[in-house]
Amino acid sequence: MSKLENKIALITGGSTGIGLAAAQLFQAEGAQVIATGRSEANLAEGRKLLGPKALFVKSDTSNLADIDALIEQVRLKFGRIDVLFANAGVAHFSPIGQVTPDAFDNEFNINVRGLFFTVQKALPLIPSGGSILFTSSVVSRTGFPDSSVYSATKAAIRSFGRTLAAELAPRGIRVNTISPGPIKTPIFDKMGLPEGGAQQFETNMASMVALKRLGTPEEVAKAALYLASEDSSFVVGAEIVVDGGLVEF
Repeated sequence: MSKLENKIALITGGSTGIGLAAAQLFQAEGAQVIATGRSEANLAEGRKLLGPKALFVKSDTSNLADIDALIEQVRLKFGRIDVLFANAGVAHFSPIGQVTPDAFDNEFNINVRGLFFTVQKALPLIPSGGSILFTSSVVSRTGFPDSSVYSATKAAIRSFGRTLAAELAPRGIRVNTISPGPIKTPIFDKMGLPEGGAQQFETNMASMVALKRLGTPEEVAKAALYLASEDSSFVVGAEIVVDGGLVEF
């Protein structure tokens, strides 16, 4: 039997990168996948890859009305959410002197506020035995220059992973966190780095990893599958670090 047979899985930020890899793997393991994204092009690519069974919804995690509409659509079509993978996020690296209030608010609105209220609004649809996954990052436990705002958002998510795990465990809902290290995803091209900076950033990060390479979205998706499935039935409030040895070494 497949690991997610007959499960309803909602993945925010599921039209690209780690989210898309998880959507493909979850579907292959039997789940009905609902994935969100903000880019019509990425959503179209996701539909092409996963086919008509998967539902791709244009939804902005920073917009509470979009979250309401998304959850209502899932309620009407499927009635429940067995797996919620709150994965949507953005990353912008800037020295402290160049961070604007708008940039600060945008990153927190998507990475933290949006994640929190996605969980809050989805909870009425999550039954006992459900699983909630968060995507944090190893930056929440390290001190990389120019990453102060992004790192703070990921530290908040890591905290949610612990506090909400304790709060929701009595309801039979497991909450866990995945903290990737440097993963080769399109987010590198959206970090606000100067021209050629993304390639240099990748090279620098790979040199710091014990395995001397970047990870792949598929490698993170496998960790997500473990936490989403009954394989991790006694795992609550945990953080799985998928970083090739960056933090440990």
